[in-house]
Amino acid sequence: MSNTTYTPRLAVKYNKDVVPALMKKFSYKTIMQAPRLTKICLNRGVNGATADKKLIDIAVEELSQITGQKAVPTMSKKDISNFKLRKNMPIGARVTLRGVKMYEFLDRLVSVSLPRVRDFKGINEKSFDGRGNYTLGVTEQIIFPEIDIDKVNKITGLDITFVTTANSNDEAYELLKELGMPFKNNKKSEN
Repeated sequence: MSNTTYTPRLAVKYNKDVVPALMKKFSYKTIMQAPRLTKICLNRGVNGATADKKLIDIAVEELSQITGQKAVPTMSKKDISNFKLRKNMPIGARVTLRGVKMYEFLDRLVSVSLPRVRDFKGINEKSFDGRGNYTLGVTEQIIFPEIDIDKVNKITGLDITFVTTANSNDEAYELLKELGMPFKNNKKSEN
């Protein structure tokens, strides 16, 4: 066996298929202008975390299982007395994926997890922020095969943000569509 480094399937697809398609569509002069995915951030707020500290541990553990990378608890930034919240109390969990883990997660999300969503008709193409980033809300964490449904005591959602180097929504949309994201309406930017 040769001593080659592992390259995720989507990273190969990005270099072989996605970059030429984007270069043709937006007529870039160099391949360095083609937008690329820089990171995927998963974020999850935990309801009732102020009352029960174990909920944070469960959220961190589930995010770690889903991504294959250790998640960290997010802390509150200020005191809010109505919510019995103090500064620096854990209120959620987050994890940021880059490189190989990022492409692996995207591949699993597109090919395994999203098709498991009930009545799935594609993801909304309106969730771009204007600067080339896309946020996808997942309502149930049980769509991920890494989560054992028998051990889940509460069904909660999470946000997945795809951070790209694209300058506009159209460029980011095309990039994610080429990488296999199943948008509802695939004819949005083809005028």
